[in-house]
Amino acid sequence: MCGIFGYVGKRNDGQKLVFNGLKSLEYRGYDSWGVGVIPEKKNTIVVKKKTGKIGNANVNDLPGGSLSFGHTRWATHGGVTDQNAHPHLDCNGEIAVIHNGIFENYEGIKQKLLKKGHKFVSETDTETLTHLLEDISKKEPFTEAVRTAFNQMEGLNAVIAVSTKENLLVAARNGSPLVIGFGKNENFLASDASALLPYTKEVYFLEDNEMAILASDKVTILNVKTARKIIPDRRKLDWRVEQGGKGKYEFYMLKEIFEQPQIIADIASLGASQAKEMAKIIREARGTYLVGCGTASYACLAGSYLFSKLAKRHVNFAIGSEFGYSLDFLNKDSLVIAISQSGETMDILESVKKAKNRDAKILSLVNVPGSSLYRLSDHKMLIMAGQEKAVASTKAFTGMVAHLVLLANSLNGGVRKGQKSLMQAVGSMKHVLSPGSLKKIDKLAGLIVGKKHVYVIGRGLSYPASLETALKIKEISYIHAEGLAAGELKHGPLALIEKGTPCISFLPNDETYGANLAGAMEMRARGGFIIGISHKPHEIFDYYINVPDAGESTIIPEVVVAQLLAYYLTMRKGLDPDKPRNLAKSVTVK
Repeated sequence: MCGIFGYVGKRNDGQKLVFNGLKSLEYRGYDSWGVGVIPEKKNTIVVKKKTGKIGNANVNDLPGGSLSFGHTRWATHGGVTDQNAHPHLDCNGEIAVIHNGIFENYEGIKQKLLKKGHKFVSETDTETLTHLLEDISKKEPFTEAVRTAFNQMEGLNAVIAVSTKENLLVAARNGSPLVIGFGKNENFLASDASALLPYTKEVYFLEDNEMAILASDKVTILNVKTARKIIPDRRKLDWRVEQGGKGKYEFYMLKEIFEQPQIIADIASLGASQAKEMAKIIREARGTYLVGCGTASYACLAGSYLFSKLAKRHVNFAIGSEFGYSLDFLNKDSLVIAISQSGETMDILESVKKAKNRDAKILSLVNVPGSSLYRLSDHKMLIMAGQEKAVASTKAFTGMVAHLVLLANSLNGGVRKGQKSLMQAVGSMKHVLSPGSLKKIDKLAGLIVGKKHVYVIGRGLSYPASLETALKIKEISYIHAEGLAAGELKHGPLALIEKGTPCISFLPNDETYGANLAGAMEMRARGGFIIGISHKPHEIFDYYINVPDAGESTIIPEVVVAQLLAYYLTMRKGLDPDKPRNLAKSVTVK
């Protein structure tokens, strides 16, 4: 959630560079945006901020400057208004702040500042920090004032502060991500490394309780608590700029759906040695736990089935936001496998930190190298899905499952079997993505787009597939959908089925086929419109989507059908599949 971008250098159009940086961060989710710039030889800060999406807006009305900063806001304190958007200025317009996170103890500090005569113009917690800096900097140098003020803040925050008296970007973080980009006679700050790719590939991921002072020709890193200097461990990003573009596709989501066959093929060929190495770590653990949030949690649930079925090994599954309340049993022999696309989701990070405090080992499966989760982990696996920009995850999810297929097979010594299964999934996905199949899925979307409710059932590995299907439909088409374990229909949900209700049933070629079919028959008997997703047709299906069998990896092409159906439903409703309302790519606040 929220995006930050900052620039200090020699160019005189820094405001345009920052504006473009914000546009590259739109996928993170936001409801307002703003850009600030310090014009050359002017002792003031000029700000432009607006509610809504950036769309066709520009910053041509802002003056040029070599120090600029911008923000995309996700409202927490105060409504979605121009005044509440960032940056926020002090009383004299000489200090500005942009901020991700929640300033938990701002109210008490705000009251003290009001008594001193400070004038507040917004409803935000962030503006309190601006006036606090104004107050402290009367007695301390600006960089030291930022350090002092940040240490008074409670909560998980990332801030950038600027002053007209210093040609510097001053930043600090605790919890919310910040990345420094190193250029030649220019330096950058962003909340996501991908936004830096057009300008530099040399980066440093700021750690918790670190602050950075960026000049055009120098970057200084300090411990925000002690002011001790830190030598940054610079990294080289191996991503390509073109990976982040839409190419021939209208939307990122569709592009990312079509990238999946190649990604799964790459994982099958390149991930085997890593899977075998990580399997040794799992074997040595006494108690293994799969933990993820949202889509990643469904990958974890699929993993628990895969480890049981293929490796004959019990692995516990937990939702990331709940795991922190049930980890008192962890010890030095425990292993937590934490799965995340961004590696910055706050719920998973907090649970992982609690697990580490109990001496558990952390193995992360993450898509972003250098992310917070990646750096926190004892053992690391990269999903290798490339940049994923649509808010609704597609290729990262199937990549997660593919790695878990290899891991589970590696635990029983059969990694080659896992590779073969994944290649079968590649073939099955290509069939699902063929023109005839796409036409059929789009036609199905037309048949059910007017419905208010969709129910999806599965058993075994198809149960997490049903949950992920329902999530995709909900999050981008805004149609209510529920994923259900097929055996639970008689325990309540069957009461919701009436004539014409769309009922999606996964029937893969495994031991769950007959029981899933029975569930579909129960729904049909109540008037449900039965959509069969299976390797073969059946007479009870009112509509059939063919998914060729891929063994235990069949869940991957099953979910590709779901992704396409959600996409076509969204398009038929005239909505944007890349930026669903109320949602963000990386959930960095609680």
